[in-house]
Amino acid sequence: VQLQASGGGLVQAGGSLRLSCAASGRTFSPYTMGWFRQAPGAGREFVGRITWSGGLAFYADSVKGRFTISRDNAKNTVDLQMNRLKPEDTAVYYCAAANGYKTSSYYDDMTYDYWGQGTQVTVSS
Repeated sequence: VQLQASGGGLVQAGGSLRLSCAASGRTFSPYTMGWFRQAPGAGREFVGRITWSGGLAFYADSVKGRFTISRDNAKNTVDLQMNRLKPEDTAVYYCAAANGYKTSSYYDDMTYDYWGQGTQVTVSS
């Protein structure tokens, strides 16, 4: 699976951005899709994930209520809608795919098998 993230940019605090992740290669549907982010000098942080059916999504407390993940398996895309952005949301955002059922935590980036290249999100105060 190849993942391509897009949609990053510069936005003022309180604004919105929508990131998209396009998948190609092997069948997209059986994968849990996750979003992570990495700020300068920090480790990679879980943002949220969505189940393969799109029926359930889970979020980090820091973004809950502001970010929404959705997916379209017919188009092989997963989106991250980010509202009420804060300066602390500034980071490189990565989409990731986890193949099949995992016994490890989906909050852990090591659980994911495939990664996109990342897209920069900068929120100015």
